[in-house]
Amino acid sequence: MALRPYHLLFQHVLSRTDPELAHHATVRALALAHAVPGGPLVLRTLFGHGIGRGADPSITALGLPHRTPFGMAAGFDKDAEIALALLDMGFGHVEVGTVTPRPQPGNEKPRSFRLIPDRALVNRMGFNNEGAEAMARRMMRIRETRRGRDAVIGVNIGKNKTTPAEQAVEDYGLGARILAPVASYLAVNVSSPNTPGLRDLQGVDALRPILAAVVEEARGAGPDGRDVPVLVKIAPDLHDDDVIAVAELVDEVGLAGVIAANTTIARPDTLVTPRAKVEAAGAGGLSGPMLAERAVEMLTLLRTALGRDAVIISCGGVMTAADVAERLALGADLVQGFTGLIYEGPAWAGSIARGLRRR
Repeated sequence: MALRPYHLLFQHVLSRTDPELAHHATVRALALAHAVPGGPLVLRTLFGHGIGRGADPSITALGLPHRTPFGMAAGFDKDAEIALALLDMGFGHVEVGTVTPRPQPGNEKPRSFRLIPDRALVNRMGFNNEGAEAMARRMMRIRETRRGRDAVIGVNIGKNKTTPAEQAVEDYGLGARILAPVASYLAVNVSSPNTPGLRDLQGVDALRPILAAVVEEARGAGPDGRDVPVLVKIAPDLHDDDVIAVAELVDEVGLAGVIAANTTIARPDTLVTPRAKVEAAGAGGLSGPMLAERAVEMLTLLRTALGRDAVIISCGGVMTAADVAERLALGADLVQGFTGLIYEGPAWAGSIARGLRRR
């Protein structure tokens, strides 16, 4: 079968370029394309597969209509630079971040690696971002436009690396206070493997006050005084009992739901990339198709525990419209992807949206 133009570009150029360098070039190119007159229409025409930009009232989650249930996961647009461009490329919602209260550079480079035979990524970025105030200003400019007012843009918040665990509540509360007024929803990230000690906050005793603080800051912070929905994003490496324990917090603290799941610290034996290359990539979160099995297990577990009232966003291992349809059939309200964009290119989200409509 003949390779499509993007696959040729990836094979001969992007795969030989440092992943982080390629990512920054992509962000700059999308920002520029969206800024020129007619740019958004070009993005929708070339990549959005004609699905339009208006929301579909039959697809509702978090109290908001979505154009398609498939969205961009956090990590791609860390500073809300290209949220509208991603929406024009066919995503139904975009989750920006992870953002911390204060700017931070993240971990030392190199910190992003491709496992091409597995269509996977390993990253240990470490929440590199410009800080909550900078994102809030950018988001405010987005919300001041007609297009931006209706856009579903969630904000994923975390704590600064230098903030001790015992002060994490203050960091998450501050991030929520700054960003809730411009966010469609807030996602509390306690599951990244790349900030020392962060995953320890997934224990219910540590997590409860963090979530309570964010929910309090989000109360009445939205347009017209509405409560901004709050979700917690958890790791695929949690044991089933711990997943259930997190689910029990949803009602207790008034969460809108759960995002399952983040990247994994595991290196499964099923990886086909040579073990030496996997080990050379080092520590960090692994993403890609190998996460699908655990993501489905967590989705099933959470839907049983939560009933139908809470929202579940299923994330991990999604590559095709069939994958998205399966998650929806198993009880997900929304589905997110990230790694597939790297390997499938800019038409990926639009093709999934079109495939879902055909179904």
